[in-house]
Amino acid sequence: MVKVDEVTIREVDRLLAGVYGDRRWRRHAEPIDELIATVLSQHTNDINRDRAFEQLKKRFPSWEQVLRAPVRSIASAIKPAGLSNQKAPRIKAILQRIAEANDGNLSLEFLKEMPTGEALEWLKKLPGVGPKTAACVLLFSFGKPVFPVDTHIFRISKRLGWLDEKVTEAKANELLDQIVPNEIKYRLHLNMIAHGRQICRPQKPKCQDCVLRNLCEYFRIQQGAERI
Repeated sequence: MVKVDEVTIREVDRLLAGVYGDRRWRRHAEPIDELIATVLSQHTNDINRDRAFEQLKKRFPSWEQVLRAPVRSIASAIKPAGLSNQKAPRIKAILQRIAEANDGNLSLEFLKEMPTGEALEWLKKLPGVGPKTAACVLLFSFGKPVFPVDTHIFRISKRLGWLDEKVTEAKANELLDQIVPNEIKYRLHLNMIAHGRQICRPQKPKCQDCVLRNLCEYFRIQQGAERI
């Protein structure tokens, strides 16, 4: 259940943009690069993801080479990302599905012409690709109006009181995507992540330095607890 309105979301976007800037869309990576990098990022941090992706591309310069490679060789290349024995067969299976759907061509450019909802559903049918991974590909590689919810955004949304406590991260992708205005999705996504890393951290959040504190349920509760 969502417990926030569009007016409040726009105010949060305005406040965060004042701190972290007005983000203009740019393509972050080619679609398959974005997809595989996001798969590698599951259950690890950005540093380990980047190391694994770099090693994978160094050993196999093209995705066609990855597709032809033994799973054990892929697993060895992506070891820094962790869970390599799970992620390697998943990556190979993803590439196989893309090739099968695209006349043997390893490209996701055809998603550009698809309606956003249809493109999301297509990606979510790939092995190990959930709502967040699918949304990241569409947002960062195609500029489609979707709102991926990563661990930082999920945490901040819960602390702000936007989501019922029982809402899962996967469900949050769907709920927030429906209510966040399309034109601010890219900027708000990036700025909430920046805020989660710098201020609204998992442990010891810097509430006194937070521009959102007057809109934050977590801050109000903490302030009340301190007065008791």
